[in-house]
Amino acid sequence: MQFANKVAIVTGGAQGIGYGYAERLLEEGAAVAIVDIAEEKGKAAVEALSAKGKVIFVRADVSDEASVKSMADTVAAQLGGIDFLVNNAALFGGMRIEGMLDMDLAYYHKFMAINVHGSLLCIRACLPHMMGRPGAAVVNQTSTAAWMNAGIYSVAKLALNGLTTSLARELGPRGIRINAIAPGPTKTEALSTTVDDQTLNAMVGMMPIARLGTPADLARGLVFLLSDEASWITGHILNIDGGNFMRP
Repeated sequence: MQFANKVAIVTGGAQGIGYGYAERLLEEGAAVAIVDIAEEKGKAAVEALSAKGKVIFVRADVSDEASVKSMADTVAAQLGGIDFLVNNAALFGGMRIEGMLDMDLAYYHKFMAINVHGSLLCIRACLPHMMGRPGAAVVNQTSTAAWMNAGIYSVAKLALNGLTTSLARELGPRGIRINAIAPGPTKTEALSTTVDDQTLNAMVGMMPIARLGTPADLARGLVFLLSDEASWITGHILNIDGGNFMRP
């Protein structure tokens, strides 16, 4: 219960890894706002998790500035402020697998608006509610794909890494830490609808710890990065990936 009296936002929290993050934060005592564009799934997630603690659902489109600002104001009003922001929302499940040179530009802009700009918009919207709150912290959800040079998903996640490290310099003097988690292949519905079994099996077979990750694996890292145990860590990209990508 180390996060008792803390308020956390998890974007994309209606399912998959985001749901796992919300569940673990509730178990650690935080009040949690699940933010998602999928209203039906978001409300179902709140119902499923309500026995674990204080949890609400707020619908928002992270690529829309007005929607995100309204979301941050609503969470702060209903839960009493914002201590933690977990930028997990992304366009991944069922995404188009296309080359950068041939991709429809409207899809490119939509993808980047959600997967990169959405995190910045959420941080900007939540910042006034986080300043002055001891231990305030942000965690962005990136990916080991950032270093694998494989199309728009890699480009977006590499940009998110850069956003994380750049904002560490701006947020630190404001008393807010920001880090990121880079998962390897993690067992979710989104992964199964995006990567075929043959490709996935080949990827897992080359990993030193040869299994898919789980949301629980990632949630352990999230709790650490948000906790006071990481109080002198900011601008760090933490791989949680079974050795899928090892950086010297």
